[in-house]
Amino acid sequence: MRTVLTQGFSTFLRRRRAQRHFARPPILDTIAAHARLAATPVALSDEMSLVAAEAPAAALARLRSRESGLTRAEAADRLAKVGPNEVEHEKPLPAWLHLWRCYLNPFNVLLTALGGLSWLSADAKATVVISAMVALSTIIRFVQEGRSHRAAESLRAMVSNKATVIRAGPAASEPSARVEIPQRELVPGDLVALSAGDMIPADCRVLTARDLFVGQAAMTGESLPVEKFVEHHGDATGVLEQANLVFMGTNVVSGAATALVVMTGSRTYFGALASRVLAVDPQPNAFQAGVNSVSWLLIRFAMVMVPIVLLVNGFTKGDWLQAFLFALSVAVGLTPEMLLMIVTSTLAKGAVMLSRKKVVVKRLDAIQNFGAMDVLCTDKTGTLTQDKIAVARKTDPFGQPSTEVLEFAFLNSYYQTGLKNLLDRAVLDNVDLPAELKLKEDYRKVDEIPFDFVRRCMSVVVSERDDHHELICKGALEEILAICTRVRVTGAAGIPGKPCDPPLDAAAMTRILAFTHGLNQEGLRVVAVAMKEMPPTQTTYSVADETGLTLVGYISFLDPPKESSAPALKRLAAHGIVVKVLTGDNEFVSKHVCHQVGLPSDQVLLGPQIEAMDDATLARAAEEHRLFAKLTPLQKERIVRALRANGHVVGFMGDGINDAPALRAADIGISVDSAVDIAKEAADIILLEKSLLVLDDGVIEGRSTFCNMLKYIRMTASSNFGNVLSVLVASAFLPFLPMLPLQLLVQNLLYDFSQTGIPFDNVDAELVARPLQWNPADIGRFMVVFGPVSSVFDICTFALMWWVFKANTLASQTQFQTGWFVVGLLTQTLIVHMIRTPKLPFIQSRASAPLIGMTVAIMVIGLWLPMGPLAAYFKLQALPAAYFSWLCAILVAYCALTTVVKRFYSRSFGWQ
Repeated sequence: MRTVLTQGFSTFLRRRRAQRHFARPPILDTIAAHARLAATPVALSDEMSLVAAEAPAAALARLRSRESGLTRAEAADRLAKVGPNEVEHEKPLPAWLHLWRCYLNPFNVLLTALGGLSWLSADAKATVVISAMVALSTIIRFVQEGRSHRAAESLRAMVSNKATVIRAGPAASEPSARVEIPQRELVPGDLVALSAGDMIPADCRVLTARDLFVGQAAMTGESLPVEKFVEHHGDATGVLEQANLVFMGTNVVSGAATALVVMTGSRTYFGALASRVLAVDPQPNAFQAGVNSVSWLLIRFAMVMVPIVLLVNGFTKGDWLQAFLFALSVAVGLTPEMLLMIVTSTLAKGAVMLSRKKVVVKRLDAIQNFGAMDVLCTDKTGTLTQDKIAVARKTDPFGQPSTEVLEFAFLNSYYQTGLKNLLDRAVLDNVDLPAELKLKEDYRKVDEIPFDFVRRCMSVVVSERDDHHELICKGALEEILAICTRVRVTGAAGIPGKPCDPPLDAAAMTRILAFTHGLNQEGLRVVAVAMKEMPPTQTTYSVADETGLTLVGYISFLDPPKESSAPALKRLAAHGIVVKVLTGDNEFVSKHVCHQVGLPSDQVLLGPQIEAMDDATLARAAEEHRLFAKLTPLQKERIVRALRANGHVVGFMGDGINDAPALRAADIGISVDSAVDIAKEAADIILLEKSLLVLDDGVIEGRSTFCNMLKYIRMTASSNFGNVLSVLVASAFLPFLPMLPLQLLVQNLLYDFSQTGIPFDNVDAELVARPLQWNPADIGRFMVVFGPVSSVFDICTFALMWWVFKANTLASQTQFQTGWFVVGLLTQTLIVHMIRTPKLPFIQSRASAPLIGMTVAIMVIGLWLPMGPLAAYFKLQALPAAYFSWLCAILVAYCALTTVVKRFYSRSFGWQ
């Protein structure tokens, strides 16, 4: 049997080796990629090597620690001296440097150059206006990014990882205790308890280990779990290869250990590598690349159109200096200087709004993927079910009530030091206090064989009154049956209560499977319990001892569905998200739960079936099935990758160590605040409540955030394109400039102000009903369709001023320019409301109060400027009363035509 299990684990390792596409958390990927850039500091290597070579007692003495751990006072004193256990990360920039970074973007640099040219051309007014635009863009971005950073820091603090340390009592006679503390409070000399699912919080020396396997791909690039021991291996070629050292940033795959903290914070290997990575400029992610592509699209557009404007005006007017200044103003108008501010403030607001809905965003740009998600893969327990598991039945192998099986299960759950799950807690809560005290008095722990996902069971060895040892194994039914040779029957041979252990033959197996199948059909989750007596002389145990066991019985658990699960699934489906359940539980319990919540589950795909499929077959099967049962961690990961390969944006929701590979492989990893460390580390989104309703709320908020960013980009692109068309038409036929450079700059500045309310705008429910994906190509189509609409009314205004108001000479050009200034500003501001929604604005869809307030204020200012005391300064003049009747007609016609074009665009291309 030991050979079989060893081969099973070897198969698991070989499969891990085959998974060359195994995804790691982004920061670990980056660090691993840069690990070869520089050697590890010699002093760090020497210190770790010395600790590795010493016996545990000597290592404790070197760190001035002890087996009972540090006291609280000692730990606090060391923390004050060495500082918090935090890896160097992107610290907040000094205010002056942050302000400089906010200024330093292509748009501001371009505006500064244009301002310099205006100053050299002795155009002081244009220089002042351009400087105001640069200052506005920089200061607003500075303020918004400061708020965003503070919001992100407070959100990250909500989901910080913790470590379990052994703390000595204040007095030598007081026993030590295990306590959870924030990971940042660890100090050298602390003793940490590690179990499956834990992130290793510092660089440590292993003091005790039970089947400890560590995933340290982030440090060494090796995708296989590495077994760690207490002993020092002298043949290791480097510190990272030492078998008794574990390092920050790696994680416990299986087993349990106690480790001595040697290095913390930036002195760890992880910290040394991270500090080097911070010196390298980060590569833009997909979202940043999308924003950059739009930015450079508009810049290239300006680089083509501005020279054309210059040449047309120079040749038609003959005043090349004036034509040059006008072309500069057009270039400023084409520059979306508020783009970065709008994106930053929208993401920051989105993150804060999500946190109010119990969704914490670890990376702001993950919001876009959150909104784009169209397939959600999730576990069953705690998501569809109440996560409040209770013991429903305690029976012997053939269904007779049994207290003995509960006692054995209690001993197993109580004495294990690994990851205690909901089943363990339910067992511990089901034993009353007198029985619990008696069991603790009669038994003491001898050894433990930790859980892993290959065996799907775990064992503890206890001594009963120091007379003999009992190995108690608890786990999945099929795996337990495979290592049992006998079965316990109570009340046999006519002696009530007297157990006997006949062989586990075919007839008994048939009865067992029939009974447990019936429990599964009732929606009960079955955990089998087995045991065998061992000689009292044996002190250490391994997987090889899990053979020849006697099946004692089962603990059956009830985890009823949440009342919110069925409505949540309907809401997710209505929002275009297909939910697929990926669970390690058996197919009968899974089907029962899915049926109760209304999730299609007629066809179930099992882990063994997936194992036999190639990638192409799995890709087809992943599309067809909604329920996947009896899965291993690697099979969950394969399903997620298959769905992504099919073109889906896949979210995965999980909270256990077995979910970590799938969390990393998904487009958007979703975990919960109560998850194991490795799951929270791998996730992009953390839910403060494990609920699909909370998740759905978060998805809608993510889509709303993305919609508001898209609004600004569309408005800017279409408005800029329309302005250039109008300028080219006017320049070709007018004997003077259609608008002075200063007037064009002021108009653009006011328009920018009107858009600062976009991050706070409302979003139509229809716009967030389906998944949204970044599509830069759509921006160009939108620009080409809606840009000419404003040009139509600009040309109408030209005709109005030329023929109706006779502003057709050089002497009357001020009236012409003022007329277009007002129409241009009002239509540009009105377009904010017209194309923020495919519906009728103000009637079917209303903007938020901040956006309405800003746009109304700018329109009032635009009407006041020609009439007020500043008119002469901007070379504007009061318009005749008859003009305003025409203005109203133009605005009404503009809204009507835009509405018609919107409907055409929606029918032809869809709004988003």
